[in-house]
Amino acid sequence: HVQLVESGGGSVHAGGSLRLSCAASTLYYTTYCMGWFRQAPGKEREGVAAIARDGSTRYAESVKGRFTISKDNAKNTLYLEMNSLKPEDAAMYYCAADACLARVRSWASLTRNEYAYWGQGTQVTVSS
Repeated sequence: HVQLVESGGGSVHAGGSLRLSCAASTLYYTTYCMGWFRQAPGKEREGVAAIARDGSTRYAESVKGRFTISKDNAKNTLYLEMNSLKPEDAAMYYCAADACLARVRSWASLTRNEYAYWGQGTQVTVSS
C-alpha cells in the first residue's frame, strides 16, 4: 500500500506560480507511475499531468506549456510546477500512483481509473 501526501497548494493571483509536491511512502518508488489530477466544484476529476517510469510525460491540452511534472526518485517525491496560472486552474489537486511493473516503461496515463493510490489533495485558488 502506498501513502501519498500532497503539499504546496495555496492562493495566488492570475499569472502567478505554485509548485505542488507529493511525498510517497514506498521503498519501490521507481516502479510506480505517477500523475496529477484536479477537481473543481461540480466537475469531474480530470488528469493534468503524468510521468512514466522512464521519465516520459503527458499533459492535458489545457496546461501544456504552463505546467511541468517531475519527480525526484532519491526523495520519493513528485512535483508539479504550475506557471501562468489562470482562474480556471483553481481546483483541488490530487497526486495519484499505480504500480507499473506490468506496463511498458513509457506508460503515462491521464485516466483516473488507471491509478490505484490517491493522496488527500491540496487546494489551489487563483484569483483574477
